[in-house]
Amino acid sequence: MSEASGPATATSTPPLLPDGELERSTVVANSTMNRERGLSGVNSYARELGFDPVDDLLARYASPSWLDLCSGEGRALREAAARLPATAVLTGVDLVGPLVPVPAPPMVELVTASVAGWTPRRSYDLITCVHGLHYVGDRLGLLSRAASWLGSQGVLVAHLDPGSVRHADGSPAGRPVLAALRSAGFTYDSRRHLLTLRGTRAVHLPFHYLGADPQAGPNWTGQPAVAAYYRPAP
Repeated sequence: MSEASGPATATSTPPLLPDGELERSTVVANSTMNRERGLSGVNSYARELGFDPVDDLLARYASPSWLDLCSGEGRALREAAARLPATAVLTGVDLVGPLVPVPAPPMVELVTASVAGWTPRRSYDLITCVHGLHYVGDRLGLLSRAASWLGSQGVLVAHLDPGSVRHADGSPAGRPVLAALRSAGFTYDSRRHLLTLRGTRAVHLPFHYLGADPQAGPNWTGQPAVAAYYRPAP
C-alpha cells in the first residue's frame, strides 16, 4: 500500500461537517478503537507504537510528562503510573472520557474535552495519539498545535492515514500533506502509519481545513473512519 492510498481521481464531494457536528456523529461519538488499549501486551500502546512509552520516558527523564490525546479509558496512563515516579505528570484527553468511573492515581489527569479546542497549560516530554486522528476532523491543525506543546527534547508520535486526507474536489491529498509534514520536521513510517516529531517548534502547514466526512468508510485499520478535506492555504 502506498503512503497516500486512495482513489486516483477526483470524486464528488460529500456534505462536510464542521468539528462540532462531526463530534456528534455516530462514527466519532461511538468510536471504540482505543478505549481499552493498555500499555503493553497484544492490544497495547507498545505494540502500536513500536516502543514502550514508559521505558522511553525513564531513559530520558527523571520526572517525565506524557500527554495522551484520544486516551479512551486512560488504561495505558493508569498502568504507566505504577512504573513511573510520583513526580511524573500524565494527562489524557478524550472526547467521551472514561466510561467506567475508576479513581485515577494522583499523577494522572483524565480530561473530557474535544482535542480540537483543548490546550494544555504546560509542555510534555511525550505526546501520543494512538489511532485517534482517524476520528479528528482538522487533524493537520491538531498536529500543528501539538508540536508547540512539546518540551525542547520532547517526542510527538501519532498514527496518520494519508488516504483519509482529501482535496476539496475529493481527490487524494496524502502526498502533498506528507511532503508538507516532512518539510516541517516530521518523519513518517509508512509500515506503521506513524508520524514522529522531535523537539518543540512552530509548525505552519499550507492547508486550509474545509470540514470532514464521517461516512468515508473503513480506513487501513478496517474500522470506519473520518476523511478530512483541505484546500491549499492562500
